[in-house]
Amino acid sequence: MFPKLELAQKRYEELDQQLAQPEMLADPKRLQELSKEKASLEHIVGLYREYEAKSKELAEAGSLLSANTEAEMTALIKEEIDKLKQCQVDLVQRFKLALLPKDPNDDKDVVVEIRAGTGGEEAGLFAADLFRMYTRYAQNKGWQVEVIDSNRSEIGRFREVVFEVKGKGAFSQLKHERGVHRVQRVPLTEASGRIHTSTATVAILPEAEEIELNINPDDVKMEFFHSGGPGGQNVNKLSTAVRLTHIPTGIVATCQEQRSQLRNRLKAMEVLRARLFAVKQNKQSEEIGRQRRTQVGTGERAEKIRTYNFPQDRVTDHRVNSTFHNLTRILSGDLDEIIEALQQAEQAEQVEAAFS
Repeated sequence: MFPKLELAQKRYEELDQQLAQPEMLADPKRLQELSKEKASLEHIVGLYREYEAKSKELAEAGSLLSANTEAEMTALIKEEIDKLKQCQVDLVQRFKLALLPKDPNDDKDVVVEIRAGTGGEEAGLFAADLFRMYTRYAQNKGWQVEVIDSNRSEIGRFREVVFEVKGKGAFSQLKHERGVHRVQRVPLTEASGRIHTSTATVAILPEAEEIELNINPDDVKMEFFHSGGPGGQNVNKLSTAVRLTHIPTGIVATCQEQRSQLRNRLKAMEVLRARLFAVKQNKQSEEIGRQRRTQVGTGERAEKIRTYNFPQDRVTDHRVNSTFHNLTRILSGDLDEIIEALQQAEQAEQVEAAFS
């Protein structure tokens, strides 16, 4: 680990010297590239310099300890040495996290897809609960949310809903949400008070820029139709809704939430690009929905990643085997505690794999 840190510091100093050269002002593109590289090293170099400073203080404290014979002063020096050693231990842990490779998608916007799984009408209501939970979480973060496509009923159920979340770090915060979510509660229509178990599936797709994925326009079939409302009725006399089909893969993207045909076409293309990008990333070339199925499975109850238990007012995430209370608060978008637990578990696994 320390040879990597020394190399990082050496490179940081080289970049500092290069950026100080007057001729650099004549090449704005190169200036931007080097400045970005230097910024990416700043955190790790700062930690390394702090570690070196603590090492120097530790050596000085060791010299004082050797030269001192007073019991009271010796105790104080030993206490200071213990603090410095613990500080170094903490810095080593921070080094390890800083040296982990960053997910290139972490800063991207995302396309979120929620679909009702097993459980009939209750699954549709749960899908709507998840939609509200994620939109409120996004609003708390100051992110923008825009619905792209939905299939809903008159009483507030969602068979499916597709929406985009735009904001710094959206993918890094939401990527662990992909999978099967299970709910256990007594439906309002259940006279006997029996608890029902239902599921909904969540897919989180990083949005892809055009420069990352080149789509041949000849490979995309475009269709227009009337926007649909609850129950399937047409709500627009004009054919503003857009369906795009990527002919080579069969992947489909639809948008009917915007008022104009152009806006719907642009949004549908964003979804199509995100789905194709996800397939490309995972080196998959199978039929429609393969990328989403790797995230959400088939929607069966046994495949759950998280359980929302209403009678016991708790949420259990089965990947970290942790239980969180106050279900109402969580469904209102307060997901920070759960997401932090998942991120810490992921980092611990990565550190163990990288440095064991």
